[in-house]
Amino acid sequence: MKEDKDMAKLVWDKVGERLYETGVSKGVVYEQAADGSYSKGEAWNGLTAVNESPSGGEPTPLYANNHKYLELMSDEDFGFTVEAYTYPDAFAKCNGESDLAPGVSVTQQERKPFGFTYQSIIGNDTTGRSHGYKIHLVYGCKAKPSERNHNTVNNDPEAETMSWECSTTPIDVPGMTNPCAHIVVDSTKVTSAQLTALEAKLYGSENGEPTLPLPEELATIFNGNG
Repeated sequence: MKEDKDMAKLVWDKVGERLYETGVSKGVVYEQAADGSYSKGEAWNGLTAVNESPSGGEPTPLYANNHKYLELMSDEDFGFTVEAYTYPDAFAKCNGESDLAPGVSVTQQERKPFGFTYQSIIGNDTTGRSHGYKIHLVYGCKAKPSERNHNTVNNDPEAETMSWECSTTPIDVPGMTNPCAHIVVDSTKVTSAQLTALEAKLYGSENGEPTLPLPEELATIFNGNG
């Protein structure tokens, strides 16, 4: 008789479980208000890449009695770089621009903090790129000045690509030990009602303008609309 423990045997690369991630789309930038809330979301057209670059989380060993005693871990920091052909008007202040007059922008001004969301695709071996997607929510963002090159038009035309290296300041999340700046929602693991409620917030609806909900509101959405 086969033992019950055989029922728990691991299987690799089962049909439907060969997952991968690709793409970036539906970028939105949100103005951050003085009270820390985010509103007035605006679509980011021409988005070509979002490169995540977390840092920190490095161990520092401590020694005692001639042996390794323990390790202390440094705090983690979430950074990212946005690449695009253009940027929305709402991002101008985040890019250090202020209007002197309609159509006249002054650069090198204070860079306003912002919130940012984008989607990446989840694919698998049976349904391809229609399997699902992840919604990335990023809080407390600030964009750093970056290089931009203007080149002459020639026989090999190309559009200028702009990029911004961004840092973040983490915020408290209910039920979590540490604050964070990056939250990911997997469409394949939440209910359709929860996903609809979140997207109505992020992208706007007939009932309200697009906003970036804080973690407290996210907890309400995903613990109350199951």
